[in-house]
Amino acid sequence: MIDNHIAALLAYAGRLDSRVRRALADPQQSARTIADWSAALADVPAALPDTGWDASHAVRRYYEQRDGDRSAQFRAVEPHDVLAAWAPHRGELMNRHTDPLPKADPDDPQAWREELLGVRSAVAHGHRPPVQYRAEIDAGGQQRLAALMSGVGNGPRRYMPADVAAQLAEFRPMRAAREAAVAAGQPDAYSYTCEWCGAAVDEPCRTGYRLHDKGRGHRATPHPSRIDTARHAAEQSEDEHNRLSRLMSTPPTPRTTRARHTAGGRR
Repeated sequence: MIDNHIAALLAYAGRLDSRVRRALADPQQSARTIADWSAALADVPAALPDTGWDASHAVRRYYEQRDGDRSAQFRAVEPHDVLAAWAPHRGELMNRHTDPLPKADPDDPQAWREELLGVRSAVAHGHRPPVQYRAEIDAGGQQRLAALMSGVGNGPRRYMPADVAAQLAEFRPMRAAREAAVAAGQPDAYSYTCEWCGAAVDEPCRTGYRLHDKGRGHRATPHPSRIDTARHAAEQSEDEHNRLSRLMSTPPTPRTTRARHTAGGRR
């Protein structure tokens, strides 16, 4: 805030507190007070309509004596009261801020860092509103994004174009087999641990029985027991789904009305 902002803020505080009004009656004392407040609140904005911040609201909250605070009865408002109200609001702004991509050359780390820190400093001092990428995605977009991200790196879901997946099938035989099984409506056996060879989830089954897995190769197809485990789990999941569907579709049984007896009445 600059001197004009501080003068308006102190004038507003004077309407709420006669002690401030008497201190501002002396021109020299008023000039010193405005200079001190300007130095203390130089990094605090006067108002940010987009984020709901207003320094006059902080002054008013101080005199409202919220949460049992009786400081206003013993002293007039001071710059640190405004700073105490601005600090949590600034923290909220920084939590909502998402760093935009700097326009500086990525090969120049110094310029890249200075631009990144400059934007953060501008948000922290209220010179610009926070950049919120999350707010630009509606509910439908968030659901589509979650569906795409859920298949990245693991699981049988495809997260690349079909033609690219077909070209890479010969280099990813296990992945291609999983996608083919899921497309045919069969359970994904690689989503479960193999009880025969001990292969972990998303790992191919192993051949042989050598100690410490030395010299053991990988099977192109999962062991039959692993397929049975996946099929059994799918059947249990389907049975549970059907049970819940029947339970949700069954109307509730009407309650039997019973006569109520009161003390002293006839039975």
